[in-house]
Amino acid sequence: MTEAFDWNDVLRWNDGAVRFLDQTRLPFEIVVHETTNYRRIVEAIQRLEIRGAPLIGIAAVYGMALAAKESSDLDARRDNLEEAFRAFASSRPTAVNLFWALEQARQALAQSPPDEIPARLLNLALRVHEDDRNRCDAIGRYGLPLLGKGGIVLTHCNTGVLAAAGGTALSIVFRACKENIPVEVFVDETRPLLQGARLTVWELRQRGIPHRLIVDGAAPHVMRTFPVTAVITGADRIARNGDTANKIGTYMLATAAQRHGIPFYIAAPLSTVDARIENGDQIPLEERGPEEITSMLGRTVTLPDTPVFALAFDVTPNELITAIITDAGVLRPPYTSSIPDALERSGGTTAEQG
Repeated sequence: MTEAFDWNDVLRWNDGAVRFLDQTRLPFEIVVHETTNYRRIVEAIQRLEIRGAPLIGIAAVYGMALAAKESSDLDARRDNLEEAFRAFASSRPTAVNLFWALEQARQALAQSPPDEIPARLLNLALRVHEDDRNRCDAIGRYGLPLLGKGGIVLTHCNTGVLAAAGGTALSIVFRACKENIPVEVFVDETRPLLQGARLTVWELRQRGIPHRLIVDGAAPHVMRTFPVTAVITGADRIARNGDTANKIGTYMLATAAQRHGIPFYIAAPLSTVDARIENGDQIPLEERGPEEITSMLGRTVTLPDTPVFALAFDVTPNELITAIITDAGVLRPPYTSSIPDALERSGGTTAEQG
């Protein structure tokens, strides 16, 4: 199938403005916004118009480049940048790529003459964006051999170009299709916001990749009755021991995969590793507004004033993870050795602050 959508419009710099696809409107409308105000980027991240751990980080650095352009007065610019840092840092607490990207921006600021700050932040944003494309491509290359001759891949949430510059878990599927390895994707709908049903299905259809949509609770049955080759998801934060935070429902998938003897893989760039965090108990898990559970597509689906626990992420213990597919290679247990080794080989490309 010919791609009808310009994938560059998911997120890009466009002549002094940031252009981005509003993912909350998919799959029914393709709405692309453009802004010169970093506050609009913060809002887009909070509203999930821009989402996916790597893409959030890229958007934040573009936002910092916008913030640097708001004033020519150096003192005012410094205050504005600090305000922007705080706004982006508080926008989504779990996705560590955001803090990794903001730290790159802080380092660029510290090394830049005041009058060069806007240009250097923009150059940084463009480099971070291109770097993520390369990382995603590497994840696809390293992950492809794990699929063998192909088959059925079960995935959760959205891990394609809508989440990272080239996709994380779905980058492996994209590469398989490019190399004519037959793959069918079973797509969890991914409650409560239906990122699988709305976003992953849309991406796969755009690319002509065979897929079937299932409700989240059907995944264990699918594993028992279909020859599933692998379960592959993305990640929002990985602890030093390999415990991984991802979209709520991932822990259930990993448990079911172990029960049925199916490999469970995490696919994420090394920038998703938080080297400060020893284990998953230390990962901050975002809780969102109750309306994300009490309503669907703008319509209330339960009784008024129903108490809600709207956790956006859960943590999958490392013992349930067969391997972590990164841009530095496939990491296997014990992760307490393989993760530090990979970080050392790559020069420590990880989040050092949260």
